[in-house]
Amino acid sequence: MEFFDVIDCRHSVRTYRADPVPDELIVKCLEAARMAPSWRNGQCWRFLIVRDAATISQLAAQRIYGYPINHWLRSAPVVVVACAEPGESGLHGDLPYWAVDTAIALEHLVLAATALGLGTCWIGGFNEDTVRKLLGIPAHIRVVALTPLGYPAEREAVFGRFVKTIARSRRRKPLAGIVRYERWD
Repeated sequence: MEFFDVIDCRHSVRTYRADPVPDELIVKCLEAARMAPSWRNGQCWRFLIVRDAATISQLAAQRIYGYPINHWLRSAPVVVVACAEPGESGLHGDLPYWAVDTAIALEHLVLAATALGLGTCWIGGFNEDTVRKLLGIPAHIRVVALTPLGYPAEREAVFGRFVKTIARSRRRKPLAGIVRYERWD
């Protein structure tokens, strides 16, 4: 798939087939993440691959704001937990670059997955302490995001279609709404 086709095809997938994801495809996605740029090449990201269905169920059962918003995650055969080692990155003013570095690496992984015919969905709605405890992640490691990884179902489940409608996930602002040239004013 051509690069711009990959970008155009990428979307949040919330319903997956039960088919296992071959190790070689997971490794290709991780290699893409590994090649991402980072603050002074610190490469602060760490990825935890979760395949155990019971553990994925526990991740999916978390209640955020009182609701099990990620219940759909149960259908994923793999969940990638993107973490950061803050001491291996830096600060730009008060902006911690470990979060930026890890987000860039995870986006490399997401785009590689899309190119390989796999689906993902960037998840920011989770309780970091709950995830850390469930997966044995040390206290000094930050959990930045989660993404399921798997083959998209032929048809998105009702919840997935509902979220995409509400979030208008395929709708994008025009360039004129997000780009300025030379000066802000």
